[in-house]
Amino acid sequence: MLELSDGKSTSQPKDPSERDAENGTASDTVQQAPTRAEDDLIRAAKNGDAQAFGELIERHRSACLKRAMHMIRNRDDAEDEVQTTFWKAFERLEQFRGDGSFGGWLSRILENQCLMRIRESRNARFIYLDESTDADIRIELVGQCKSPEDEFGAQEVIKLMRREISRIPPLFRNVMLLRDLCQLPMPDVALQLGVSIPAAKSRLMRARAELRSRVSKHCGRKGSGTLIHIARHSQTAYTRAS
Repeated sequence: MLELSDGKSTSQPKDPSERDAENGTASDTVQQAPTRAEDDLIRAAKNGDAQAFGELIERHRSACLKRAMHMIRNRDDAEDEVQTTFWKAFERLEQFRGDGSFGGWLSRILENQCLMRIRESRNARFIYLDESTDADIRIELVGQCKSPEDEFGAQEVIKLMRREISRIPPLFRNVMLLRDLCQLPMPDVALQLGVSIPAAKSRLMRARAELRSRVSKHCGRKGSGTLIHIARHSQTAYTRAS
């Protein structure tokens, strides 16, 4: 109690929480929606629920990126391999039998991807054409111009891709055009579509899967390589020094 100068007293202001308790208006604790179990997400994803698969990979994105960075030491390359890993996981989801954890299965796919990139980078070597050698040979570059047949084939593939993309439902086609054609980052793609980033990523994976399915109908025994095969020659040739 506080005594005033005129002899009257007044109550000390009460804490807001005490007022709420007295008035019976204390706010109940906000109950958050329970997090879906990983097994439930996997079952839903296998049944075609793209949103469940998007939530599933988001749970492991940070760990996968950290692992890829540890192996590759380059953030851009690591992000590329993480995205490729998620794409392959989406394609091979039926192969996951649940014998181990989903994270472990995903990690093995990622490690294989990173190892392949490391091997490719190690195989790349620089050769100096003007470097003198003891051998009686020299290195000459071979022209890599496309033949008329290759040019015609490339134009036909472009027509095929445009036709099949136009047949993909707009819900999936738009996200693929924004990301793969316009090269927008995923946050901008999600903003353009008015959806969350995980939802945009899920749509993108489904759009790519749809396009792959459509294009595969035009492929031969070698798969997609049939459409993009170009006669290639070694970029270097060894000739006797004159």
